[in-house]
Formats: sequence, structure tokens, C-alpha cells
Amino acid sequence: EPALVRREPGALARAREELAGDIGYHRFCQYQFFHDWGALKREANARGVRLVGDLPIFVAYDSADVWTNQELYFLDGRARPTVVAGVPPDYFSATGQLWGNPLYRWDVLARDGYRWWVERLRLALTMADIVRIDHFRGFEAYWEIPAGEPTAIRGRWVPGPGAAFFETVRGQLGQLPIIAEDLGLITEEVLAIRDAFALPGMKVLQFAPSGPDNAYLPHHYERNCIVYTGTHDNDTTRGWWRATTQHERDFVVRYLGHPVTAETIAWDFIRLALGSVARTAIVPLQDVLDLDSAARMNTPGTQGGTNWAWRYDPALLTPGLRDRLRELTVLYARAPPTAWPSAASRASCRASRRAG
Repeated sequence: EPALVRREPGALARAREELAGDIGYHRFCQYQFFHDWGALKREANARGVRLVGDLPIFVAYDSADVWTNQELYFLDGRARPTVVAGVPPDYFSATGQLWGNPLYRWDVLARDGYRWWVERLRLALTMADIVRIDHFRGFEAYWEIPAGEPTAIRGRWVPGPGAAFFETVRGQLGQLPIIAEDLGLITEEVLAIRDAFALPGMKVLQFAPSGPDNAYLPHHYERNCIVYTGTHDNDTTRGWWRATTQHERDFVVRYLGHPVTAETIAWDFIRLALGSVARTAIVPLQDVLDLDSAARMNTPGTQGGTNWAWRYDPALLTPGLRDRLRELTVLYARAPPTAWPSAASRASCRASRRAG
């Protein structure tokens, strides 16, 4: 309703009264979620497990964030976006990705010291120990698309807040436990911001097999980075291998120095990731379980379907799989020596490899 869109006090008061039951229900659900999540995080941390959160740079148009802070976004007189977010054509899509999120008015955000963003990060860091900011390059420059465009092709790069944003946030929150998602079209200016604040970037092995100069190959890594076999936006490694080109397959064989098949590639990449100098290695569970494309988590540029629908069967997490992971984790100095597997565990690990 227009009066609610404009957040007129009378309309808000009536809505609070008329929707009191629904509001109470959702308040309870949020209370229960934060109560349970807090208990889970405390238990994880007590066991030496740190949680990585994920924070998209943009928020949804139909979110409470936009509705209650309309002055922070490019909206017209009816509170509809005039420009929206996305990325130009890239590895994932020939027409780019039209996300449709409203874009920030960074000049307005800067006037009060990026207060909304500081509070957003502060809350995220109570829920996770480190946060990956999706589309990090948008802080240097973002792709602005006129509202109503059918694809992301007709857009333009617009400067973001740059280093000033991170200087302000660091002044409010201290050291920033942030992973910079620096994939896609990355410029020297983006890398300069990342490195100025010592934020680890991302290396994805599935992006590597093109030639010796590819920056995603482990011999190019710096210590302060996070290596992934693949991310939630990639196919599983087994699925990727079946769809990749013969040139890329030949390069992988040359790089690894031994024959590679669809049945071995996932664990070949896991070994490559864990054996690199990257500070942290992250392996999707689908690759640990050596699953094919049917287990893919997300296909960028698409909505619905099987996206985010994959679930695992706990029965697949066998002792042999655990021992195989532990052996590599210890071998490449990613665990204390006390975690070295016993002779029986190593035998179980060898047996599980022979059994595939």
C-alpha cells in the first residue's frame, strides 16, 4: 500500500495492530533462530571449529533493509529502483548476470560514516568468525544497469566507495576478519584495496587449467589467500572434468604429472589445494564425496530449479573418508602433529582409496 511504502506513521501503527499475530510469530522465529545458532557457534568454537559466513554486497529489493532505509538506495518517487545491480558478460554468462538488487547511494552512506554497513558487518561477525563478502570488486566499481533492462549487457561501471569505506569500517570494528571474493573481472585498483587491508582473496582450481601463467595455479599463490577446489557457483569437480575441454584436461595431466580420470580428479584437486601455500583451503562437501553434476549447488544467472536444493546423507560421512581427509590435512601441515592418524587409520585410508 502506498502509505506503507512511504512509512507514514498512521499506516505503520495500523499495520502493527492488524498484523500483530504475524509480527509476533516472526519475532519468535527470529529469537529461536539466534538462540539456537548462538549455541551451535559456541559449541563449534569450543571444539576448535571456526565458522565462515557469507555476506552479499547487495540486498534484496523486497527486504526490510531497503524498506526502512529508502534514502540509502537509488529509488524513484514510488520507491522503485531506477538502476539495479549485476555484472557484465563473463565466464558464467554471455549476457552477464542481471541480479536486480537496488544500488547504494554511497555518498549518502558516507555522510554518517557508513553506519548501516558497520552495523551489518557487526551483526554478521557475531554469527560467524570470518565473513566472505560476495562481489568484493563492487567496492571499487560496480556495474550499474538501468531498471527494466532484460539483460545485464547494457550497463556501465560506476566508482564505489573505495578504500575510504574500509578505513572507516576498520576504525569502528578493528581488524577485519573478511575474505574478499575477488573473482571475475578484477582490476589492479581492486587488488590494491584488497592488499592495503591485508584481506585474503580467493583462488579456484577449476579456473586454473589454461596455461602456466594462470594466476589460479598453485605455483603463483601468495600465502594470504583462500584456495577452493570449486565454489558454490561452480559445478562439482567431477562434473566440471566431464564438461571441460581436452586442452584443459591435457594441461591438468601435465601439471599433476600422472594420469587423471573423472574418478580421481576431485581428490587430485583436494590434494593440490591442501598442498598449496594458501593460508586456508576450502573443499565443498560434494568434492569430498566425489559427486557429479547432479549435486551442483548453484548455477549463476538462473533462479529456482535445483539451485540450493542439494542435501547430503550423513551415512556418506564414513570413517574411511574421515581418515583420508585427516591424512592429507596432517601431511600438508594443516593440523597439529597430534592429529596424525594411527597405523590402523592409515590402512583404512588406503583401503578406501582402492575401493574408490
